[in-house]
This record gives sequence, C-alpha cells and structure tokens, in this order.
Amino acid sequence: MTTILAIHAHPDDVETLGAGTLALLAAKGHRIVIATLTAGDCGSAEAGPDETAAIRRAEAARAAAMIGADYACVGLPDLGVFNDDPSRRKVTEAVRAARPDIVITSAPADYHPDHEATSILVRDACFAASAPNYRTGPAAPLDAIPLLYFMDPIGGRDREGRPVPPEFGVDVGAVFETKRAMLAAHESQAGWLLKQHGITDYVGSMVGWTRRRGKDLGVTYAEGFRQYRHTPYPKDPVLQGLVGEALIAVG
Repeated sequence: MTTILAIHAHPDDVETLGAGTLALLAAKGHRIVIATLTAGDCGSAEAGPDETAAIRRAEAARAAAMIGADYACVGLPDLGVFNDDPSRRKVTEAVRAARPDIVITSAPADYHPDHEATSILVRDACFAASAPNYRTGPAAPLDAIPLLYFMDPIGGRDREGRPVPPEFGVDVGAVFETKRAMLAAHESQAGWLLKQHGITDYVGSMVGWTRRRGKDLGVTYAEGFRQYRHTPYPKDPVLQGLVGEALIAVG
C-alpha cells in the first residue's frame, strides 16, 4: 500500500483538480490523505471567518470520506499563505504526520496567491521533512524526501493566461461521478463563487474543465499532472505506474 498526500490551499481545490485520480488510487487500496493549508475562512459573504472555517472543514471531511480518505487542515489563514519559516514548519509537520510516499500539490503558477504560495511551501516542506534537525512538532522526520507532483493550475493556465501543459494525464472517466460528488459536498461555495468569481455553477465549471483536459488528452474526462524531479527529489515515475491503464502519456 502506498500513501498519497494531496495537499492544496483551500477546501475544494483538490476535489476540482485531483479527486478523480485519488478515487482511482483509493479503489486500488492505497491510503489517501487530503489536506488544505487553510480552512477557507474567507470563502463566504454571509458568515464570519470562524463559522465559515468550521463549515468548510466539515465539507472537506465529508468529501474525503467518500473515498475513505483522511482530511487534515494545516490552519493557515485564507489569503495569509506566505513562504516564511513559521508556515514552512507547519506544512512540514503536516507532511511528516501524513507519512506520504507521494505528495501531490498545487501548480507553481496559478491565478490565486494562496495556490502559488502553497506550491512553494509544499515543495520545500517535502525537502525539509527528512531533515531531522529541522524541528516542527511531534511527528518524526521522514526517512526520505517523498515523490512530488503538481496538479494542473485552475483552468490549465498561469497568472498571465498562458497554457500550462501537463506532463501526463489520468483518465478519470470511470470515477467521474465520485469526483463530482466530492466537489458537490462543498455546497457552501455556491454563493461565494457566484459573488466573487461570477461562477453560476461551480460543479458545472469543474465538469467543463475536466472535459476540456480530457479532450486535450483524447478521453472524455482527465486530470493533468507534472512531476518535480530537481535534485535531490526522487525521479521514479511511481504515480504514473500506480494509476495503471488510466495513465495518458503526453508528447
């Protein structure tokens, strides 16, 4: 059994960009942990931050439970995710607590500042997690740096609107209804996304994006990923092997 940690900025980010792949892996018997750096406390125009955070943590836990995954929240504030040492130590502790073989996180370039900061923090936390003198909390250091992968950015584009092509894709057609249900669990976001983003149907928006990525890769529905291979991160294509026949090669 392999342990996969999918860690993004806010509740609903993982469901939008990677829940299909996680559902496939969970069905194969692998252990899945879904984590967010924030509880999404700014994601409401009606409720205050504490109430919003409690609602969104509960929604995230319900979504994770649909595939037998655990959910954890690092506890940073919405729009307060920065690449500093206190934040890095908190994220490193979360990585150590999950004990992952594979970490999947946000793209380095994306529309949201929390997404981009999350990518840097998780990348560096994977490095720090195996350094015993980098003290965090009760979780023991890892034996080695875990494999690291990036999800697609929202809409498959960077902050300047330029396409960010995936290195490989995963055909999630067989589990797409599970992915849809996981995102739908974040029902508190319907009103917020309409107000802040002008999105009238947030689940439908995800459907459209996953279909577009699927069209790019020759299937009905797909999710895209890139592997981080810079020294000294491990380079073996383990995630690609775990998804088996669902793997879609690019290029």
